[in-house]
Amino acid sequence: QVQLVESGGGSVQPGDSLRLSCAASGFTFHMYTMTWSRRVPGKGFEWVSAIDRYGEATAYADSVKGRFTISRDNNKNTLYLQMNSLKPEDTAMYFCAKEPFGRPPQNTTIHSNTNRGRGTQVTVSS
Repeated sequence: QVQLVESGGGSVQPGDSLRLSCAASGFTFHMYTMTWSRRVPGKGFEWVSAIDRYGEATAYADSVKGRFTISRDNNKNTLYLQMNSLKPEDTAMYFCAKEPFGRPPQNTTIHSNTNRGRGTQVTVSS
């Protein structure tokens, strides 16, 4: 079955960087658009970023544009999120997700995915 396992989270100070990874298995990874979203306790999910199956087309939320970079390695079945210039408001649980076949990155939302991992916690504080 589909498995998505996030890693790389941690506690950092404002301005620091982190790289999240998502190891995918149980499906043909290179065929699907993938996304990152996040959830803050007491709030709902926020869509963060998406990348097409080829790793060429990407989309970002305004709140992270210019600071976060999504990428993928289809040979390793792994999705990444490079997060730079982290802010306290980036504190959240981060999730990777698999999108339905054929969905382009710009059409993904927090509701469009078919499978989501269990998340990795990112805490940004001084």
